[in-house]
Amino acid sequence: MKESLRKHIRRKLAGLDPAVAHAKSMAACKRLQGLPEFRQASVVMIYLPMPGEVDVTPLALRGWQEQKTITAPKLSWDLRHMLPIEIRSLEAGLVTTKGNLREPAGGEPIPVQMLDLVVCPALAFDRQGNRLGRGAGFYDRFLATPGFQGAAVGIAFREQLVDELPVQRNDVPVHILVTDEEVLRLSRPGEAAENTEVAR
Repeated sequence: MKESLRKHIRRKLAGLDPAVAHAKSMAACKRLQGLPEFRQASVVMIYLPMPGEVDVTPLALRGWQEQKTITAPKLSWDLRHMLPIEIRSLEAGLVTTKGNLREPAGGEPIPVQMLDLVVCPALAFDRQGNRLGRGAGFYDRFLATPGFQGAAVGIAFREQLVDELPVQRNDVPVHILVTDEEVLRLSRPGEAAENTEVAR
């Protein structure tokens, strides 16, 4: 079921006009920037977007303007985990790796305990904050890391939001979901989900 859903979402994303996708990315980032979790964060982990994902470049630019530490994940395929590495540019110091992923070329990892906010991509999200990733499980394992007490915030196009996703035992939901149209505030770390909608 997950694979058929992945194919369905990929088709929807491939059909998005680039100009529309850009406008939707800007709208979603603006909503995320307005969250108190972002405004108050000192250390933020973003992702370096692939085609079809929300472009989160504005989050890095705003973060640097506000003297935040911005990190991006560096993946270890052998160990099946990722490390948050500080980045100071969206061009310099990056490499393209397996699966056409961009990531930091090197650098010292930031301790996960220091992360105030992690911006999470996915192929799809549901209204309970569950993610449908690309199948490797990197974010589920990362968000379950002992010591991580930050806010996990999903960001997506409205087209990636579905009513319900199949959930497995190791799946880790996000606390907040932001799209170009709305914010779903689901829970804070350590709290039960409220499943309330705001900022439509």
